[in-house]
Order: sequence, then C-alpha cells, then structure tokens
Amino acid sequence: MQPVPPVPPPMENMGKPDPRYEARSKVTGRARYAADEPVSNPAWAFLVTSAIAKGKVRRFLADEAKGIPGVLAIITHENAPKREKVAFFGDGGYVSTSLVPLQGPDIHHAGQIIGVVLADSYETAREAAHRLRVEYEVAEPVAGFRSPGAQTVELAAVKKSHKDVGVGDIDKGLADAAVTVDAEYFTPTQHHNPIELFSTTAVWNGDELTIYEPSQFVYSLKNCVARQLALPPEKVHVINPYVGGAFGSKGAPTQRTALVAALARQFNRPVKLVVARDQGFFITTYRAETRHRVRLGATPDGKLTAYGHEGWELTSMVDNYDVAGTENTAEMYASPNVWTKVNLVKADRNTPGFMRSPPEVPYMYALECAMDELAVALNMDPVELRRINDTMKSPINGAAYTSRSLMKCYDEAAAQFGWSRRDPRPGSMRDGEWLVGWGCATATYPTNMMPSAARVRLGGDGSARVQVAAHDVGTGAYTVIGQATAEFLGIPADKVVVELGDSRLPPGPVAGGSMTTASACSAVKVACDRIRERLGGSVPADPKALAGMFEKLKVGSLEEYAEWAPPGGEKGLAALHEGRMGGGSAERGGGTPKPAMFAFGAEFVEVRIHSRTKEIRVPRITGAFAGGRILNPRTARSQYLGGMIWGIGSALHEATEIDEKRARYVNANIAEYLIPVNADVPLVEIIMVPEVDTQVNPIGVKGIGELSNVGTAAAIANAVYHATGKRIRDLPIRPESLV
Repeated sequence: MQPVPPVPPPMENMGKPDPRYEARSKVTGRARYAADEPVSNPAWAFLVTSAIAKGKVRRFLADEAKGIPGVLAIITHENAPKREKVAFFGDGGYVSTSLVPLQGPDIHHAGQIIGVVLADSYETAREAAHRLRVEYEVAEPVAGFRSPGAQTVELAAVKKSHKDVGVGDIDKGLADAAVTVDAEYFTPTQHHNPIELFSTTAVWNGDELTIYEPSQFVYSLKNCVARQLALPPEKVHVINPYVGGAFGSKGAPTQRTALVAALARQFNRPVKLVVARDQGFFITTYRAETRHRVRLGATPDGKLTAYGHEGWELTSMVDNYDVAGTENTAEMYASPNVWTKVNLVKADRNTPGFMRSPPEVPYMYALECAMDELAVALNMDPVELRRINDTMKSPINGAAYTSRSLMKCYDEAAAQFGWSRRDPRPGSMRDGEWLVGWGCATATYPTNMMPSAARVRLGGDGSARVQVAAHDVGTGAYTVIGQATAEFLGIPADKVVVELGDSRLPPGPVAGGSMTTASACSAVKVACDRIRERLGGSVPADPKALAGMFEKLKVGSLEEYAEWAPPGGEKGLAALHEGRMGGGSAERGGGTPKPAMFAFGAEFVEVRIHSRTKEIRVPRITGAFAGGRILNPRTARSQYLGGMIWGIGSALHEATEIDEKRARYVNANIAEYLIPVNADVPLVEIIMVPEVDTQVNPIGVKGIGELSNVGTAAAIANAVYHATGKRIRDLPIRPESLV
C-alpha cells in the first residue's frame, strides 16, 4: 500500500497547499502562548476546588497554609472581591456558566472554585492550596441520568428560541412502514484536554486592564470582563495571538478571568493563574452525555416513511445548556414524516459546553447507527439506502440545498475503500483469528457564518498587512487569511503579514462553528476589493507601476476597514462589537426557510476484532468530503485527518468516568482519560471532493473544521456489528462491550 502524500495536489476550486504561516515560529518555540507572556513581579494564583459535589462550606482551617513563607493571601467567599453578575451565554449573556465563584458557601458541583491562594511563586501557592483544610456540610448529589432526583425538563419549555422541528404524522409514517427500527443510543461525557492548559494573566496599568488568556473570542472576553468589573470595554485589552488547542473549551468566557483580574487590582500586582490539568475537568466545559431514541420506518424498497428522534442531554442545575442536534439531523434524509424532541436532564455537575461539532457528533451518531440497522433489516446495502433517501431539498420546509455532494462523497470513498468487495453477512469476513468488519456513515456540518470586520493595508512596495480579531486554534487561520488576502489583492502570499487574536484589532468571529474562514475572509474580500477599486481595478504586478500609482495618489499606503455580514445577519454587527455569540450574531446553515447550507462527507472504516480477546483495531479509514471552496488543501487535509482521528477516540476510547455516588470525575488526568495514539491510527485516507457553491458566501467556503469528526463513531460502530453480529449502541465500544 502506497503512503498517502501529506500535501494533496489542488483540484478544481482549491487554492495552493502553502505551508503554514506560523509553522516556523511554533516549531522553534518563538510562538508565545498566553501563560508564556512575561510580566513584572507576578503573584501566582492556585485554585482551591471543592471535594464534594453538593452541600456547603462550613469553615476553612487556614493557619497551616497561611504560615508557609511567600503566601500573600487566601481568598474565599468570606473576603472575595466584588464582581457584577453576567448572564449565561445561552441566555443572551457571555459566560460559560452563571455560577459565580466565591459568592457564598453553597456547593453546586464537584471541583467548584471555593478559594484562591496567592503567593510569590507557583510552587508556594500550590503547596498552600494543598494544606488548606476545608470542613463541609455534605448533601447527596445527583450524578447523572440514572441518579435518583435527576430532573428532566423539555428544552422547548425552558428555552423560548428552541422549537422541536417536525413535519407530517410520525405515527402514521411508522404504521405505513414495512420495516421499522426502534432503538436507543448513548454517548458519554467527554472532556477537553488541550495541550495548552487553561490560564489567565491579568495586569493593570492605572485603570486599564490587560488580559493574556487563551480564548476563541477575544471580543467576548473583553466585553464580559468589562461588565463584570464595571469598566468601559475600551479599558480592557485581551491579547491572545496563539491558542494551543481549544475546539470549544476556550469559547465562552469562564468566571475565573474576572476573579483573577479583580485580585490583580486589589493587590496592585499582576496575577498569573495556570489551572492544573485535573482542575480543568471541573472548572471548564465538556461534552455532555446524551441518550437517544431513534425510530425509523421504511417501505420494502428502502424509502423512509418516518423518522422520530428524541434526545436527552445532561446539564447542570444552574444552567440550561443544550446541544439540540435534531435541527440538523431532521434535514438529512427525505422522510415525509419527521418528529423530534429534546429534553434536558439536570444534575449536580458543572455546566457542559461546546466540543467539536457539538450537536452533530452525538445526534448523527444515533441517526447513522439507526440507518445501518434499517439497512440490515431491509437486507439492503447501507450506501444504497442513503442514496434512495438522498434529497436536494429540506424535508422540513422544502428549502433547496445550495449544493449537496453527499452521494458523490459516498461513491468516491466507496471506490477508494473497496466497498464492493464487502460480504454483507455479519461475521463473514475473517483474517485468521481476527474478525473483519466494514462500516460507513454520513458526515455533515451546517455552513455557519458570523459578521466580521477586517482592516487591510497595502504598501507602495507591494506588501500588505491584514488585521482581524479572529483566532487560530491550530486550524490554519493565519495561513488561509493570508492566502485569501494575497489572492484578492493579486500579490504573492509571502508579501502578506497577518495579525490575529488581539481585541484592539477589528472584531472577528468566534473560532467555533467552522465559521472563521467564511466570515473573516468575506470581510477581507470587501476591504481588498475597495483597495483595488482605488487603484483602478487591480494591483499592478510590476513594482515600478505600483509605486507610480501610489506616487500619483500622493500616499505611502492604502488602508481600508470593512465590515461584512451574511444576508439577513446585518443585525449581528452590533452583537459582534459587543462580543456576543447569540442574539442574532451567527447565521446557521439549517433549520430555517432560507436555502439549506451544509458540507457533507462519507466515511468508511475497517475494524478488526480478535475472536478471543475482543481487542478492537481500526487498521484503515477512508473519508471523502465536500466543503465548497478549499483555500488550502494542506491545512484542510490536516483538519479532516484530526477530525477522523478524534472520531476513533470517540468510538473506542474517550469517556469521562463518573463516580455515581459522589458525582465526581474519576479519571481527571491524561493518563487514564484515553485517547488514540499512533498505534491506533495506521492509515487514514482523505479525499477532497471538488465542489463549487456560489450561494453560501462571497468566497464559496462552507467550513470544514468540524465536518470529519461527525461520522466516524457511527461508521466504527456499524463496522463492529458487521464483524461480530453484535450491535453495541453505547459509546465507547471497548473489549468488555463484546464479551
């Protein structure tokens, strides 16, 4: 088998596979992350977190901790600085949880921040935090779905903007079906473990605050902290040029930032906090566990007559965070009868949040496994079942897709994978002691966009500078924004300087929802078009001609500031400047009467399961994806690659283990929180299917960062069934699942 080239050649509607803009800085260590920023004479902070999940702090025994040389202060609810309360982002506010730390003795979840130790060194602060004794009044917590006292509420009853989508009559559709499937599926809690730890450094200069913190939305962080500390937003400056991994965990501002900033103001000294790895499981967000009931009905020839999907999602007692993936799954296949419902299950846990493709990963997992079960019941090839039910318009409201290359993805991936050689009988394919299974599933992600601003400056020497407060979370934003600027101006990419991740730059989109390229580059295009207009329609390639034009205009450079919003999203420009993720600031690709905008993919997986030990291996996986315009095939391939590898982890490895009695995470570390390693991922083949879509936005980009993470787990689960004849519906699938 020939190795896959790391630099795929560009095809139709694809840009050049240029190397990453920031690659040299990162591999040489010159790239500076938030916690690396040097500040003068910092006080080091270390968090004290609750050992119980529900109850009260009765008292602190702090004498031993205070006696350690170098300890500056121990902050608890008894002496914490005041901060203004800001609403949860899901309720139109900012913060990832409405729970404000150190506001009182009540404990709402394990690992809740109940104190902060300040000291002259990190080591001293950590030692004192460990010596601080806490006496609790303990109550019985609700750990999750199965716990006594768990509260279930309908999402539509607690969130006015949510509507359970549907069409037709689900009961009639099931009654008319020749074949039906009715099954339940479960996905577990999963936690972010970015390489870069969560951190905050706060520095005051008079009444002006500078924050160094890894963030996916610096404008949101700036405005949020300004409100919490009763400051004008222009007095807060957030600096974050590089993010060492995020995919949701650094999206909405957390409550720790304002606390650290308030302490820095109180002690008139910079304060630096680097959150310990285990604490990161409790003080930030995570992927909530979900439960699904999926019902499908079909005619003998495979046409869907009914699709019913009810989901249950875990959230905290204090916030109604929702995943709500039925809005997108309802759009996937041509069913005349669709019924959906989403429920929240409230427990004594910290509030969940975004994790890569938040709604699609759990909800598409359930749907795609059910589609495979339906194919088995119909004795039909699962690819053909999807072909029969493919559609070019929304089954909910009839809106046409701007483009939909799903079956082209299936055809190209199936041919590359060798799907035609598959024996459909479960357990029929073997290699010695290994059972071999092949499975497939659909990947999809809506085309999301936010308003964005950008500033572009073209110099008389032909160089350019582009500024936007967007973010590179490792996805290649520096590279593609630089390439886009070069393309729009008609200059070489190496003549472009890109500045990101600073709240003093023009506001950009949140680095989430796969919307950075589509949003920021659309604003960049507007600015570049204006510059070209001022030069008569184009930027001359000849340096002398360009210099002559600048001399004629009597300027040394041309600069344009531009704002862009998707059609109908103009009202989001104000929300953008305020750093809001909700309130009309983002436009989603599905669930409205507007044209349906989605990227699609098809994933094929081979699993091998040892017949005696039940060891599970994934020797190869093939994915074909269509995401509109691809600005850089090299960085796109990396995104597809990382998504499918993460999908392997979701299917076979990742799960946060929960102590059902104490409502506490047991494997809060990266030794026991399992993720795939090199040996788990021998061969990943990626096919980029050319697709042209002129309707989604001015540059034809759909977004790809979260697409390939969606179908992998279902494809693996379906392959496990094909290998063994045993249907495992709960993730992750581990050897003990097959015994």
